[in-house]
Amino acid sequence: MIKQFRFLPALFFLILPFITTAQTALSDKIGQMIMVNFSGTTVPDTLAADLSQRNLGGVLFLGANISGPVQIATLVSSIKGLALTPPFIAIDQEGGRVARMGKNNGYESTPTHYRLGTIVNREDTTRFWAAKMAGWLKAAGINVNFAPVVDVNVNPQSPAIGALSRSFSGSPDTVARHAGYFISEFKSKKIATALKHFPGHGSATTDSHNGFTDVTQTWADSELNPYRTLINTGYDGMVMTGHLFNSNWDNTYPASLSPYVTTTLLRDSLGFQGVVVTDELFMQAITNEFTIDTAIVLAVKAGADILLFNRNIYEERSLVQRVIDLIEAKVQSGEISEARIDQSYNRIMNLKNSVISDVKYETASGDEVTPVNYGLRNYPNPFNPSTRLEISIPEAGDIRLIVYNETGEELMTVYQGWADPGNHSYELNLQNYPSGVYFVRLSSGITNKMLKTVLLR
Repeated sequence: MIKQFRFLPALFFLILPFITTAQTALSDKIGQMIMVNFSGTTVPDTLAADLSQRNLGGVLFLGANISGPVQIATLVSSIKGLALTPPFIAIDQEGGRVARMGKNNGYESTPTHYRLGTIVNREDTTRFWAAKMAGWLKAAGINVNFAPVVDVNVNPQSPAIGALSRSFSGSPDTVARHAGYFISEFKSKKIATALKHFPGHGSATTDSHNGFTDVTQTWADSELNPYRTLINTGYDGMVMTGHLFNSNWDNTYPASLSPYVTTTLLRDSLGFQGVVVTDELFMQAITNEFTIDTAIVLAVKAGADILLFNRNIYEERSLVQRVIDLIEAKVQSGEISEARIDQSYNRIMNLKNSVISDVKYETASGDEVTPVNYGLRNYPNPFNPSTRLEISIPEAGDIRLIVYNETGEELMTVYQGWADPGNHSYELNLQNYPSGVYFVRLSSGITNKMLKTVLLR
């Protein structure tokens, strides 16, 4: 692209980062398909580099990352400030035994799915607790909850589900109903949810965290009913695939790595159009059977959109860079098509547009999502290294317009201060900077928007 315009004395233009897959680097698209956890309660340098240099798509919080409401909100703000593309910030907040926010870190104890769906079994109670937890996530800036569990309580002693009271009920209809209440409260606060663990973990006699989990003899088709019901009524968030083996689905691979389960069953048969995220890929059901590189490639080929990891460092280097290099090499060799990557990128960006910000995004097919609320755009002069930045602000507040280079280094602040509602215009001048890629970020207490800037001389 740069070589095509070198005859111009100076060319300056801004590109929305979500415009089309054709205008986004392959490595950047792959980066959006990765979600990692990290050590500590502040942003380590390794994660900062993943966010600011590798276009990491998402970050997962576990209990060890959270010490209290103020700390987690500060951590989220730091992560969002570093990211090239507004990230998914995810957590497992089911309630009960699996709740990263609880009494031990400044929140309160919450009921299990089983208590809500079987013992109490009231819509208002489920909605009350879902709304309370959604409020905690919203206040912290978290935009994805890996919940609800829609596994049917087929085996009450199942070590990962029934024994931990993580299933709403043994009735698929009751599971679907309470999951719907739960999802509704999070969606009202623009927090994405994830149905898990597809196609159903409730009958398992072993725990996929600890090793191979075979449900061939125990799984029933009725375990798909909660998914059918929710998808048929318009559910379009995330579905998490489980590391569950069933020889009737696939006699080689577990569900999370199986094209039949992820694509044929979930997408083609059930009609799910949203984002598919794998369960964590360092769980022993995967690592006891496959190398991590093999699992990554198989998951992408199966149709997974987001690869979930419990770390961001592996073998003393960036896991994010390792995944990007691996998948990029498979695309270049033809083993994975770039169209497969584009499918995932489009789904991820569409969901981000609905829960994070209203940044303009045009899919590979040309379908456009029009921005509303906050806006960031420009009117470039192709013969001048300066341009006007136009921003739209729906409500008053403090804002920052910051310019970064492609390594994530902050170069200048175009504006910082109070802004009243309405349209505002600011001049951006890169006269003293060399040709290259730059990024302009609009930050406020409510949103983060990014424009990609290319300057050619």
